[in-house]
Amino acid sequence: MVTTLTVGAGFPDVALPNHENELVQLSSLTQPSLMDRYLGFTDGYPLIVVFYRGFFCPRDRQQLPQLVQFQNELTVNYCKLVTISVDAPLVQAAFRAGLGAQWPFLCDESRSLVRHLNILDETEGEYAYRPQPYTFVLRPDLTVQRIYNGWFFVGRPTIEELRQDLRSVMERRSDYAYEAYDTPAVKQIRIPQQEWENGVPPLGMAGLPVGQGMVRWFDMRTGNGMIARDEGGDDVFFNFTALPGQGYRIIAAGTPVQFETIQNPYGVTARNVQQQ
Repeated sequence: MVTTLTVGAGFPDVALPNHENELVQLSSLTQPSLMDRYLGFTDGYPLIVVFYRGFFCPRDRQQLPQLVQFQNELTVNYCKLVTISVDAPLVQAAFRAGLGAQWPFLCDESRSLVRHLNILDETEGEYAYRPQPYTFVLRPDLTVQRIYNGWFFVGRPTIEELRQDLRSVMERRSDYAYEAYDTPAVKQIRIPQQEWENGVPPLGMAGLPVGQGMVRWFDMRTGNGMIARDEGGDDVFFNFTALPGQGYRIIAAGTPVQFETIQNPYGVTARNVQQQ
């Protein structure tokens, strides 16, 4: 039984419950980051979708730990991974925790997606109606980049094969080359530390409008945040590089600030963010 999908076809943008029984839409995993959107880099990121038979399968117990070893590399490359089985979320959560996996485990208990893809295994003697162990590498728009039929273990992708597939997708990004970041427009938002070498310039010295407000939130993991303006209106995005100084800078939510604003085609951003 061969999947109905082919390379170049669109993978269904389904919403399935994860290991915490929360609905996850596949397309939500490939979206550009908030920083990407403000920089105009809207390509998005690739997604690996792995169908596995279950915790009982020795081949899955060989493949999934390999993916655990790969997950940190996926994180720094901004690529995403999900695994899908027909087990209930509680079973998925236990298996995921035992593996030490950090990616979403999705549940297709109804077998609707498995049937749609024509990968339902009807030969299993002990655990009935399991998915055949296919792996799909998807582009950001969920177009299929590569398909692996893992019925025999040798058909499942190695980490190096996945790395090559992801590289092929990432090379299409508009910002794949360094030069995309070395432009005045980008460096207004992702500000080089060299700009702050001579100290903090007075607000407005560059001829930019000056506003004031309060930090609504700041994510220390991404280095991005939002400022609520005192005068109201849309929140203002900022990257940690807009905080004058050296090294990795952070600021707490609720901090009153003054800042300069820059308008670009993708929204308003702040620079020279100073605590009041």
